[in-house]
Amino acid sequence: MEHVDYIIVGDGYAALFFAHQLIRNRKSFRIFSEGNKSASQVSAGMVNPVVLKKFTTFWKAQEQIDCLKHTLNEIEGYTGKNYLINAPIHRIFHDENEQQLWLRKSDVEELSYFLDKDFRFLDMVNNPYGVGRVNQSARLNVNGFFNDLFSFFEDRSYLIKDKFNYEKLNPSDSSYENLSFNHIIFCEGMSVKNNPFFSEIPVVANKGHHIKVKLSRPLPEDITAKKKHFLFPVDENLYFYGGTYDREQMHHQIDESAVQQLKNGLSEFYPFDFEVDEIHFGFRPTVKDRRPIIGRHELHKNLYVFNGLGARGILNGCYFSLALYEFIENGIPLPEEIDLSRFKK
Repeated sequence: MEHVDYIIVGDGYAALFFAHQLIRNRKSFRIFSEGNKSASQVSAGMVNPVVLKKFTTFWKAQEQIDCLKHTLNEIEGYTGKNYLINAPIHRIFHDENEQQLWLRKSDVEELSYFLDKDFRFLDMVNNPYGVGRVNQSARLNVNGFFNDLFSFFEDRSYLIKDKFNYEKLNPSDSSYENLSFNHIIFCEGMSVKNNPFFSEIPVVANKGHHIKVKLSRPLPEDITAKKKHFLFPVDENLYFYGGTYDREQMHHQIDESAVQQLKNGLSEFYPFDFEVDEIHFGFRPTVKDRRPIIGRHELHKNLYVFNGLGARGILNGCYFSLALYEFIENGIPLPEEIDLSRFKK
């Protein structure tokens, strides 16, 4: 029987960022991936320290941004590429009230690092009230990140392209088929509902659609524009626009109403013709208190869950993968705000 330090089940941001912690600490592991595109893999890849509806920030935003930059530099050390695209978000104001709210919020200390006080105007789009730039924002090259890391795993025989079978897991002797392990980490997103060990964790699906469009007149520079949704180029002729939020329509099919919502949203500020080329959707695992769910199984001490990253999967996945690793390997307690045990109180 082959022995590894860790088994990872999942193929989204939580799984890959935790795998990075294992690589940097020279731990052996196997990662299970069914090969289906997770919500992470069809995400916009936004790296954004600001809630752009209310112009507020969130818990540990600066620490998470700093951690991501450092981590992506480490990953570049073995893939040879850095996946951070420095194209700051430009928030298009709906009206003068939003413009003035942005100005007031930019004087708040915790937001002053993120909200640029100098308004500007973008060419080729309707923005009569101007736009505000989100400093320290960027986006991840999502396809490059996942493709390169999975290639790296496969080349080193870390990757198991198969569905994880819970019936073959024996927690009492830490074995799964011909593998023995020290720890197993379940990073399954909404698939956790099928996991008999962690199916009760309170994650709620949030369905998101995005479209890829061909613009009749391309934007003059590589920026990320945002009014209701994000617009940015993904290659020479194609732009990403999305994504929506829906907690009601949970079927695994395209919702035409969501597609129409996206078309209407883009038409609000892009005054020229465009053509929808692709439609994608995924299910984000969200939590009521907007914190990830991380922790150890109550009975099986070698089983862990890493879930509930929500719409900030990149930042949450990167930052809290280190917290989970330090908890397992060095006994450093998890922050109460993310600990699975908070739901037992």
